[in-house]
Amino acid sequence: MSLFLSLSLPFCDHGRVNRTERLHALTESLRRAPARGRTAQQLADEFEVTTRTIKRDLAALEAGGLPVWGRTGPGGGYGLAEITSLPPVNLTAAQALAINTAVAVATQAPYSDSARAAANKIRDVLDPGTRRQAADLSRRVWVDVGPSAPRRVMTVLEKALVEQVTVNIDYVDARGQATRREVEPMIFAFTGGRWLLVAWCRLRDDVRWFALHRVQRATATRSPCAGHSIDEIGEPPVSARPVG
Repeated sequence: MSLFLSLSLPFCDHGRVNRTERLHALTESLRRAPARGRTAQQLADEFEVTTRTIKRDLAALEAGGLPVWGRTGPGGGYGLAEITSLPPVNLTAAQALAINTAVAVATQAPYSDSARAAANKIRDVLDPGTRRQAADLSRRVWVDVGPSAPRRVMTVLEKALVEQVTVNIDYVDARGQATRREVEPMIFAFTGGRWLLVAWCRLRDDVRWFALHRVQRATATRSPCAGHSIDEIGEPPVSARPVG
């Protein structure tokens, strides 16, 4: 039976994430906090960590320049100064629905966590009436998203592409044959209804296309990519284009 994802579901399911992801998600949680803020215990429950870990994370965010405020005592909590908030955004309900739809369809796409965070920022500064109308319309659009790599794998691949360092991957091909290889990420591509990593494979000494859902494990190295050009991938299909 197909699994349909209603767009009215919450954008973010934190679960167990690494610290970098948690700090990013914690920032967004503080940004969406009510005027009184959120307590350390509420944040700890949300991210399934201890209050001690949350307080350490809050200190790290503050040390990094984020204007975190905290109030002690009954009714106290943590939040972000208003200067970090977006100004009101004048979107129609249909435009807000379009953003929700794009993010929901891109659940398995590279950088989908960042897309959800951006959509949450926009949603939070919509006027209440538009927000309610968009939420109601969102229940009228369903998506059925295909498989991709686990988030722990995607995080490594996404960062390696940005930083242009090689990645060691455990890969299982369509015939079920498992290999371990070091690759240089070149592009992410969506074709035939699935996401792929196009990379220079040091094992094969050539460009290879890796279906993301077949990447079992990924570990970034400190070795920089050799600088292979995107042109080495070959001519893209006529219908293909960059996202920006």
